[in-house]
Order: sequence, then C-alpha cells, then structure tokens
Amino acid sequence: MGVTRTREGAGRLHGLVARRRKAVEGTRESAGRFHGIVTRRRKAVEGTRESAGRFRGPVTRHRDVPGGLRERVRSLGSRLVGLLAALLLIGAAPPPVVPLVLAAASLQEALTAAADRWARLGHPRPVLSFAASSALARQAQAGGRADLFVSADEAWMDVLAKAGRLAPGTRAELAGNRLVVVAPARSAARLTLRTLAPTLAAGPVAMADPDAVPAGRYGRAALQRLGAWPAVAPHVVRAENVRAALALVERGAAAFGIVYLTDARASRRVRVAGIFPAASHPPIRYPVARLVRGGAPAEAEGFRRFLLRRAGQAVFARHGFTRP
Repeated sequence: MGVTRTREGAGRLHGLVARRRKAVEGTRESAGRFHGIVTRRRKAVEGTRESAGRFRGPVTRHRDVPGGLRERVRSLGSRLVGLLAALLLIGAAPPPVVPLVLAAASLQEALTAAADRWARLGHPRPVLSFAASSALARQAQAGGRADLFVSADEAWMDVLAKAGRLAPGTRAELAGNRLVVVAPARSAARLTLRTLAPTLAAGPVAMADPDAVPAGRYGRAALQRLGAWPAVAPHVVRAENVRAALALVERGAAAFGIVYLTDARASRRVRVAGIFPAASHPPIRYPVARLVRGGAPAEAEGFRRFLLRRAGQAVFARHGFTRP
C-alpha cells in the first residue's frame, strides 16, 4: 500500500513538472514574438531617420547654390514680372475707335461686303446701321452721333447739308441703281409699258412710303410719268423701307412690289416682272458724306475714300449697282 501511494505521488509530481515546463516554453515563445515586434519597430525608426537624412540633403545642397546662379534666377524672375506687367497694360489698352455708318436699306449686301473687305486690309470694321434714308437723315439731323451717311437719294442728303451736319468737302456720288417691279418667284407675270398700269391696278402693290422713302418716291414718280399712278395708288401697301416692301412680296402678302434691281437680285423668292424706263423717274443716285458729329473722323474718312476708289466700286458693281 505504501509503495502504491508513493508511485501515485511521484506520478502527480511528474505531471506538475511537465505542466510547469510547458508554461515556461509558452513564456519563451511569447518573449520571442515580443522580440520580433521590437525588432521591426527599430527598423521602422531607422528607416524614418534615413529618409529624413535624404530630405535634408537637397536642402543643404540648395544652400550651397553659387551666388551667380542665384542672381540669374532673380534676373529671370524680374523679367517675368516685367512681362506680366506689359501684358496687363496691353489688356487694359482702349479698343480701337470704330466708325458708325448710317446707310440706306438697299445697300445691305454691298456695303457689308465692302466693310468686310476693308477689315481684311487691317482696318477696324465699321459698324453699319441700315434703315430708310428718311429715318436715318432725321436721326442725324436731330444730333445723333454717326460718322458716315449714305442716302438712297440726293434730297435727304440736301436736308443734312442745310442743317450743317455734313463735313465740308466730303459729299460724293457713290453708286446708282435701277427701279423694277418684282413678283413672287412662282409668278409668270411679264409686264410691259402697255400692261403695267392695268396689272398693278389690280393690286396689292408693295412699295416704300412714297411720301418719305426714296424708293417710294422714285416709284410714284415713275407711275405718274406713265399715267398709272391714279389707278395704282389705291392699291399700294406702304412699307417703312424698300426691304420691307420686298419682304411683303416674298411672303405672298402682295402680288407685286416696286423695288430696286439690287433688291431683286438679293432675294431668291422674287423675280423681276418688269423694269421701269430710266427716263420715267429722277436718276437713282447714292451720295455719301462724312458727318460732323462722328466719333471716329479719321477712320470714317479712310473708309469713305475706300468706297469711292476702284476696289470699293468693284464691290458695288458685283452686287448690281451702276456707276453714278
């Protein structure tokens, strides 16, 4: 019995020793893992120090830049600042002075083409304002600022001359035109001197206001000369300018219209049904003159002379205008 108990006690002691041994080994294993963590942390710290050393290197080298190089850098910086200041001054410069041109409505295509040609030669492109000559002349007579006036007749230019609105020595004849009867493009009407009066008397006939607008005045004078005005007058649809009369025919609101030949050529929606004899109305002339209340006299005078020279006259000829 005593021997058995001694063996059992020895067995328990052996198990206790084995457990203690495993505990010690676990502790050593944990210590190893802890040592690995510490080692990795040290390497990370050393890497950070090395990076900091590399960063300090360029700074140190920058401090060692030779004085000559620093001066060149400063000189380049000064030049860039000067260039920027010059660009700002250029951007702040006032825009070029541009002349304003008041022109008869029938001149739209020709004068626009002439202004484009003038601009391609390196000049500021004029601003063009088109309307009835009567409306534009009244505007200039009332003191409105403009540089050039191109009328569709002599009468309205005479009004401005009497009012003292024209620059002395600048009035000149620019172009001429023909007076025609137009019909919608689909119409087959052909008018002769014999059929003109009865055909137009059936109306409606669109024309610029015959009491004020040059195209309307020419049309009334032609119809009076041909003896057709009394029959046609009741059927006249008055428009504010010749282009407005043309538009009435284009839209089919009027069977016929009395306009300039150049107006008919500018539209594909109408056709010429008849041409008035040149002797049936006063000569159609377009005078041009510089106005005294303009803001760009030098630029306006240059453009006026261009219109009267060969290059400008060629533009008007291409659009169907005749020489004055």
